[in-house]
Amino acid sequence: MNLSLQHTFLEVDDHEAALAFYRDALGLEVRNDVDTEYGRWVTVGPADQPELGIVLQSVGVGRPPEDARNLRSLLAKGSLSGLVFTTDNVDDLFERIRESGAEVMQEPIDMPYGVRDCAFRDPAGNMVRFAQAVTSR
Repeated sequence: MNLSLQHTFLEVDDHEAALAFYRDALGLEVRNDVDTEYGRWVTVGPADQPELGIVLQSVGVGRPPEDARNLRSLLAKGSLSGLVFTTDNVDDLFERIRESGAEVMQEPIDMPYGVRDCAFRDPAGNMVRFAQAVTSR
């Protein structure tokens, strides 16, 4: 049996700010943008991975009210999980993203497990990391 990841979901509280980060700063393509009375979700993804969709969904949609409140609180603290991307030039990508005004969590550093990586927070507070294999630098 083969498995492949098709979609992953991130909670966001401002879709326009999320698009400025994911589409404009990172260069991901927008594949779907659905706005309903219950919330909005925007699917983005890397052009060279058409099978992968990152769904930016309104925080707490489809959840019981208490869970939605808890998610909004965790999101505001930056306590929810995020994404890890790979790249062939983490330093150049870091500069491009920093120039967009994104919040820097970690400047590029070599890690003991064989990657050079950096980290940002997206506008909603989700951590987004970018890694490059040290041997490919």
